[in-house]
Amino acid sequence: MFQKKHLFFILLIVGFVSAQEVHKKEITEFQPTIESSKPWVYWYWMKSAYSKPGISADLEAMKQAGIAGAYLMTIKGPANPPLIDPPVLQLTPEFWDMIHWAFKEADRLGLKLAFHGADGFAVAGGPWITPEKSMQKVVWSTTEIAGGKTIVAKLPVPEHYKDYYKDIATFAIPIKEFQTSSQIQLPKVTTSNNTDASFLADRKKDENFKFAEKGWIQYEFEKPFTCKSIVIETKGRDFQAQRLIVEVSNDGVHFEFHERMIAPRHGWQDMDFPNTHTITPVTAKYFRFVYDPVGTEPGAEDLDFAKWKQNLKVSKITLSNQSLINNYEGKSGAIWRLTPETTEKQIPISEAFKKSEVINISKFVDAEGNLNWKAPKGKWKIIRMGHTSTGHENATGGAGKGLEVDKFNPELIRFQLDHWFGEAIRSAGPELTSKVLEILHFDSWECGSQNWSSVFQTEFKKRRGYDIVEYLPVMAGIPVESADFSEKVLYDVRKTIADLVADNFYGTVAQIAKEHNVKLSSENVAPTMMSDALLHYKYVDYPGGEFWLKSPTHDKPFDMVDAISGGHIYGKDIIQAESFTALRMDWDEHPGNLKTTADRNYALGINRLFYHVFVHNPWTDRKPGMTLDDIGTFFQRDQTWWKPGKAWFDYCQRVQFQLQKGKPVIDLAVFIGEDFPSRSFVPDRLVPFIPNVFGKERLESEKIRLENEGQPTAKMPKEVTYSKNITDLSQWINPLNGYQYDSFNADVLINRAKVQNGKVTFEGGIEYGALLFPGSHKMAPNKILSLASAEKILQLIQQGGTVFVDEKPDMLPGLHSDEELKKWQKVIDEIWNNANSPSWKIGKGTVVKLPYLGNDFASIGITQDVYFPNLNRADSETIAWAHRKSDNEEVYFLSNQKEQKRTFDASFRIAGKVPQWYNPVTDKTSALVNWKIENGRTIVSLTLEANESGFVIFKEETKDFLAKGKIAEFEKVQVLDENWELQFDPAFKGPKEVVKTNKLFDWSTSENEQIKYYSGTAVYKKEFNWKGKSKDKFWLDLGEIANIAEVSINGKDCGTLWTFPYKIDISEALKKGKNTIEIKITNTWTNRLIGDEKLPKEERLTWTTAPFRLQEGILLKAGLLGPITIVKEK
Repeated sequence: MFQKKHLFFILLIVGFVSAQEVHKKEITEFQPTIESSKPWVYWYWMKSAYSKPGISADLEAMKQAGIAGAYLMTIKGPANPPLIDPPVLQLTPEFWDMIHWAFKEADRLGLKLAFHGADGFAVAGGPWITPEKSMQKVVWSTTEIAGGKTIVAKLPVPEHYKDYYKDIATFAIPIKEFQTSSQIQLPKVTTSNNTDASFLADRKKDENFKFAEKGWIQYEFEKPFTCKSIVIETKGRDFQAQRLIVEVSNDGVHFEFHERMIAPRHGWQDMDFPNTHTITPVTAKYFRFVYDPVGTEPGAEDLDFAKWKQNLKVSKITLSNQSLINNYEGKSGAIWRLTPETTEKQIPISEAFKKSEVINISKFVDAEGNLNWKAPKGKWKIIRMGHTSTGHENATGGAGKGLEVDKFNPELIRFQLDHWFGEAIRSAGPELTSKVLEILHFDSWECGSQNWSSVFQTEFKKRRGYDIVEYLPVMAGIPVESADFSEKVLYDVRKTIADLVADNFYGTVAQIAKEHNVKLSSENVAPTMMSDALLHYKYVDYPGGEFWLKSPTHDKPFDMVDAISGGHIYGKDIIQAESFTALRMDWDEHPGNLKTTADRNYALGINRLFYHVFVHNPWTDRKPGMTLDDIGTFFQRDQTWWKPGKAWFDYCQRVQFQLQKGKPVIDLAVFIGEDFPSRSFVPDRLVPFIPNVFGKERLESEKIRLENEGQPTAKMPKEVTYSKNITDLSQWINPLNGYQYDSFNADVLINRAKVQNGKVTFEGGIEYGALLFPGSHKMAPNKILSLASAEKILQLIQQGGTVFVDEKPDMLPGLHSDEELKKWQKVIDEIWNNANSPSWKIGKGTVVKLPYLGNDFASIGITQDVYFPNLNRADSETIAWAHRKSDNEEVYFLSNQKEQKRTFDASFRIAGKVPQWYNPVTDKTSALVNWKIENGRTIVSLTLEANESGFVIFKEETKDFLAKGKIAEFEKVQVLDENWELQFDPAFKGPKEVVKTNKLFDWSTSENEQIKYYSGTAVYKKEFNWKGKSKDKFWLDLGEIANIAEVSINGKDCGTLWTFPYKIDISEALKKGKNTIEIKITNTWTNRLIGDEKLPKEERLTWTTAPFRLQEGILLKAGLLGPITIVKEK
């Protein structure tokens, strides 16, 4: 059976050991520990309904389950009527006493706590934040006058928050014509379906127009109207209103296509401002706005409103004779939107105002807005510009809710943190917090953007070198000098905002965390706050993304890749994810149906989960009890499977321990570009640049997906209709067929990148074989590159780096000198010196032209990290994987995402070390019996059960290159399907009497309603005789279960089964003769909730704050279904 020469001898009987050894040697680098790798929970305290017994019970349940700690966040104020009377209002002495109790109990149990930066889960605000301390935005009012005389007038106060408004400056701009619009001229409005839509042009009316099918809206002016810009207003998630076709006519019969408006990239919170579309100027008497969904791009996080079922909804369409910068609302940083730069065709230079002609007349305006100015002859636009609060609050808070603090002012940020985070520390006391408080956390950014602050003018001048107030009218969309010049100023505004979000907000809270000896944890800034989506992770100890369960409209693929890439490029050791957030609770969740989602996200790069959500249940006698309404997956002490679910939590801890070892192995890094806002690349956005790496089948399917013909929809959850073709990371497993990539930003490129051994590192421990610089794409529509980035790219190439480049940049962003432009052009020309060739050399390095048409990257010396030689491409894309490397071992995580057993070969880019298999479900390491080393790779034969995952670990060195052994086979030796006794729990409305059955059955099919609707744990018991040999190895195979089984034989705990295969080693528990087997089976809450809905409230077992939404009659399988067999390992 074994070859002697150059063979590695393997004993068929292998000793099992844990792979969770903690390094003892004294080193400064991060080393995982059992504690660092335990999962956490989001611990939401809801609706001012808290109790000390409930807090203690919650924390004791976390401790029992192996949870490391809880992110304590208080959500909302009292319900009406209060759930607990009197309610415990946030900020009261009673509330802080509850916080102190939580800290005290956590300390007793050896648990850690994280505390949020504000009441609620977003972001940092409170009732102590007055309007002047809050997030600010630039606002303005305009007045048009005829000059040649002294103007004495009270200028209108710009629209503002409550009674708070502060002036910045007032400008006078010479104009050729007074402003007019469709709201002034009130054209006749008709529609293709003959409905009244006159309100679309009338600012006095507030209605919403809807089209379910294709159609048009027509404006008929009394005389030809010159349109230069169009403002679209909507009342919700209305994507189609931003992509209407504009047609024009002078007779109302013959219409010509003018252009289609382009929807900006936008996020989910895209409702603070209307959308301004700059069009090529056109004069016509009739304007038609045609709704045709053909060509609709499927939705994504950066095109959020396209994720939903498509139709047209619009409340205002306003045509203007004013040339305005396209999407100035986004380009001024007031909202998270991105569009291409405004062109000279859209705004000719003749339509822009010369800087020298724009007069700052602030000194002629008093504090009450009274203007006294001798105006030169001509027509003038007076624009009074100031700032006010954005009005955003930490909306999910309760009594601690108030305005969101100014995110640019460090002094005010400290003021905010002291009132909430600081008060928690004072309430718990320094001794207790030093032992319990581990993390300062910031969750979802749900307060929009800001583009002004008391410190903004100073910060802008310090960072950009000029005074933004001199150019302030561009923030109102007014073109100064030219469209190009205005765009450069607005770019500098957005870049300054992005810098301040990172440096002043996250830099300040990071310092606060450090002062309190805790770590800083944060989720994403995008897609709500104008930002570089990766930059803030520079300051964050524990970057975090989030993924949702069965909620396509709310899933966060961009958030995940932002957090993972941000963590990687800034060298963070732990990258977290808010896990299994759900739009609607189905109550069918259990570890077995959560596993593949967790594994897929582990393979993406996550190495610590915090579960969403463990809601504090103030009652010890109500089950399931308190929920986050119907949001989230139910991770809580009153979950039916919470106690046996420890096996699942242990699995996650073991996976996380392995994935916290060393550093990730990532071959490619992709530049996100330098426009703002920005986001990382999800895999589908890379297809145009490296098409053949994705394979022929993917190219064909992607073409169909993006065509989105007919805008197909699906439903999930059952109440929510969504675009079937949206970006979905579950469909992009192993997309590059053996390669992994990160995204990176200009900050790490300019400040951290260097070449080592022909590879590029950002000082975070990862060495990238190549950098990719895609040209313009959806989240970087302009061909821009800064001088600093260009110089660094050239330097990296000269020093031996491999760089892929696409189209040659044609714009240097931001205001700059002529000298800088010449220098930039020289560097650009040097990099793109042979752009007609597929590749060229510069210094020691190589430049490769995009799109790259190779099937892989072997031609540049990067072979696949792992691939599966005997699987086709489609099957290879159902194996999720990740690779970590430390000083003494290389760890490959593999996850079978299919619900079927599979045998295949895996080829790893490593040689000279022995492969071993570590199973995180059982915590056992075993030898792999069939492997070989050839051509510098190790090829291992693997068999993975349905949904199985584990680690191939290379640690021990070897000079051998081949191992052959026999794979274990199993022989059925005894069937145990008959004569079982079942004991249900009467406290869970199960029958009191023991149920005897000669045949295993699904509880939900029982005629006994106490069994049919039972949710909880039932104990199966039987006796059997055993005649097997003690030296053999025997396994108990349960066949099918719903949903978790705890097995004991003769009183010996054999373990918990929660995922495939439902098979467990019972060799040590069996004895000759009579044996007693006990199997505890636990199902989910679904069936009991459905059954209780039929009962009067006083007869129900269940009580929950979640609205009931389960469908009657759709009961879930439950119980021990079998067949149950004892099998012998051969």
